[in-house]
Amino acid sequence: MSIVVRDPHRTDRATADAFAAFGVATVHEAQHRTGLLDPALRPVWPGAHIAGTAVTVSVPPGDNWMIHVAVEQCREGDVLVIAPTSPSQAGYFGDLLATAVAARGVRGVVVDAGCRDVADLRRMGFPVWARHICAFGTVKETLGEVNTPIVCAGQRVEPGDVVVADDDGVVVVPRRSAPALLGACRTREEKEAANRARYARGELGLDVNAMRERLARKGLTYTDREPTDDH
Repeated sequence: MSIVVRDPHRTDRATADAFAAFGVATVHEAQHRTGLLDPALRPVWPGAHIAGTAVTVSVPPGDNWMIHVAVEQCREGDVLVIAPTSPSQAGYFGDLLATAVAARGVRGVVVDAGCRDVADLRRMGFPVWARHICAFGTVKETLGEVNTPIVCAGQRVEPGDVVVADDDGVVVVPRRSAPALLGACRTREEKEAANRARYARGELGLDVNAMRERLARKGLTYTDREPTDDH
């Protein structure tokens, strides 16, 4: 049986929007280096940075019928997250679907498969992160599911989770832990800003991050160049 879950619980809009202030690397590190999707997923055009709530789509290989079904379930602030049930290079998503979801306020798409119409997507300013760029088309024959838990590019994604994506990749934040993680992201950003200022003054990371003692415990030693007869 195939299921479409209507209006699942979403991370509240203010919390999801607040993640847009942070890069994927910051969120990933603040989340104890978890939640990062396979780095093979790349932005189809550079410079995009989004944060929003996941609408999940499970699709058969080479079949994008359920993406059309999912459009109806999207609302302002969502990110469409698409995962085929087995690997596929087919171009599941292009400019027509982008036009449809953009009209509903979707901020971007993450697809663990192919994307096409890249030039049109760039002109539209609609962000997509995909595993492949591929013109090969899909069919509309087999059912899948919408707004059920999926595994996308190696990470479990539940409907309503926060998805953050930029040039560094894509990270997912579980809905229940999102509010607390915001505080950890802010703390990390403040620390990095302070460290950046110290680096700009010429200080070494060895001292800024108190690395010398740990390096010594690991056995790192220094030796001066031995004198020679060379002049």
